Amino acid sequence: MIEIKTSPLSDGEFNRGVFATCDIKKGTLFHEAPVVPYPNEQHKYIERTVLEDYVYEYGINHSAVVLGYGMLFNHSYEPNATYEINFDKHTFDYYAYKDIKAGEEILINYNGEVDDYEPLWFNKDKENED
Repeated sequence: MIEIKTSPLSDGEFNRGVFATCDIKKGTLFHEAPVVPYPNEQHKYIERTVLEDYVYEYGINHSAVVLGYGMLFNHSYEPNATYEINFDKHTFDYYAYKDIKAGEEILINYNGEVDDYEPLWFNKDKENED
């Protein structure tokens, strides 16, 4: 249902994104990404690695490394997908927020909510440098 391909949206070292291999209807659960949670006090170690911009908040006292394709979705303020944290199964569950066509890149809002237009944390850092 999904695959990793080169993304025109990413300008990072790998330029990857997640793409639909078939049409995905709105509301469809299309990926369950397992997580490796860790206590927030250990985040100082993650901050020293490339993983810093790829981990998610996981409840009040934890963050999580998201496995599967979970770390590879690119951001949009007009996402076609969303995710929910499933604490019982320790997964991030990705759903089509809109109908997604085969070949289309699947995008989420990194802020968590589809209608959250706050600047992203890595853009806030850039703003503070200026």
